[in-house]
Amino acid sequence: MTKYIFVTGGVTSSLGKGIIAASLAKLLQARGFSVTIQKFDPYINVDPGTLNPYEHGECYVTDDGAETDLDLGHYERFLNTPTSQANNVTTGRIYQTVIEKERAGDYLGKTVQVIPHITDEIKRRVQLLGATNEYDIVITELGGTVGDIESLPYLEALRQLRWELGTDNCLVIHLTLIPYLNAAKELKTKPTQHSVKELLNTGIQPDILVCRTEHPIGMEIRRKLALFCNVDVGSVIEAIDAESIYDVPLLMLREKLDTVAITRLRLKDRQEPQLNAWKNFLGKLKNPTYAINIGLVGKYNELQDAYKSIHESFVHAGAVNECKVKVHPIHSEQLEGTPEEVAERLREFDGVLVAPGFGERGIEGKINAIKYVREQQVPFFGICLGMQCAVVEFARNVMQLEGASSTEVDPGTPHPVIDLMPDQKKITKKGGTMRLGAYPCEVRRRSKASAAYGSLKVSERHRHRYEFNNQYREAMEKAGMIASGINPDADLVEIVEIKDHPWFVGVQFHPELKSTVEVPQPLFVAFVKAALDRKYNPEQ
Repeated sequence: MTKYIFVTGGVTSSLGKGIIAASLAKLLQARGFSVTIQKFDPYINVDPGTLNPYEHGECYVTDDGAETDLDLGHYERFLNTPTSQANNVTTGRIYQTVIEKERAGDYLGKTVQVIPHITDEIKRRVQLLGATNEYDIVITELGGTVGDIESLPYLEALRQLRWELGTDNCLVIHLTLIPYLNAAKELKTKPTQHSVKELLNTGIQPDILVCRTEHPIGMEIRRKLALFCNVDVGSVIEAIDAESIYDVPLLMLREKLDTVAITRLRLKDRQEPQLNAWKNFLGKLKNPTYAINIGLVGKYNELQDAYKSIHESFVHAGAVNECKVKVHPIHSEQLEGTPEEVAERLREFDGVLVAPGFGERGIEGKINAIKYVREQQVPFFGICLGMQCAVVEFARNVMQLEGASSTEVDPGTPHPVIDLMPDQKKITKKGGTMRLGAYPCEVRRRSKASAAYGSLKVSERHRHRYEFNNQYREAMEKAGMIASGINPDADLVEIVEIKDHPWFVGVQFHPELKSTVEVPQPLFVAFVKAALDRKYNPEQ
């Protein structure tokens, strides 16, 4: 029978439930268990696809085209296994399903209520992955904080599931905060005690406490928490602030979180955790031989989580190259000045990445940045909108197509080098209607992309409405910008390169969504290598 682990949070949000869930999953996977993780979000949006990045960070896209919470990115990066639509559920999706069933008459005229109808749908969704018999353990992260009104149906569903599945098959981990009061020079347990009391009011007794803290918690505090929160001393786990999220699995291993979970679920331990690859990665990450500076030109730089997967991809690619990648966020609107001002802002960087985004704000700044790196032979990487801006810049400044633009920015442009995809033109609804998910791409031989991938057939994830206009493909190729990656089914341009440049690559897809610790994304690895060569081997 599949075992279920639930991760709840208390005291405050953003304590790192996703990282704790992913770290525990990694340890259990390293012990030979098949594990998956799912996230339940309490907001009423059907998915994060229509949320502003400032609201909820980046929207993470899975192979099957689901627009999901960014925590699924952590799950994939840690476990090196893909997630799907089933791994992320929101209150909006729960209610949408129940209302559709009610409209279809599935409830036979009964009054539809939170209990049992909403909680039954939550329980059904929780157990969907377990019902496939693919996994020994399903870890479910419950978003929000205990005490939030919107979290109550999830906690009630969890209470019912514990009773239905039995305590040997269901484990509750509660993540809390042990704050340090500087004036008193001591750690305080009262917030955790109150958080557990709040959880007990819903009928749920946590089995394990994971305590976020800035300072080590000694045995005295562990005993106190165990006594007042009704858990074993060995089930009070210290989660001290870490230098990197990739340290957390090893910290949890030291705290025996995986051992406690295995014991509580009455599982037979299969093997000692196999973490050699993870430790090798950490060794390279913490002991770099080189350092480079990358400019990240974007629109949402105030919130680092808006480009979370890009930042993590640089961590992975940096480790492969034994290099510390220092990413410097640059707001694209700051690059809308004179060429001299743009040059002054970008001169310090060994490479420039122009990030994804939507809308016209900051577009001219991105185009100015691309013009600078193209002319100065600085390694360039453009992703989605960044690739589209590279096409526009090339059309304007190399091909001399005055007024060239994307119809997203200028619907009346005389040269729509980027245009709305034909199947998008009649769509009015925003949610889940873009080109989403994994699509194949055929890579041109002897291109920078083929050298990076080491393959001529790849698959990457998409999230966009606009595309390269094929009417300009032949003219652009003659001018020096080649289409080095093509979708074989729709003949869409997926990758563009400039031939006479050390490394100038733009991609329509989102390569950052498939980078993991064990399999870093090849284009990021090649981009970092190009930036390294520019800094340390400028004669090459």
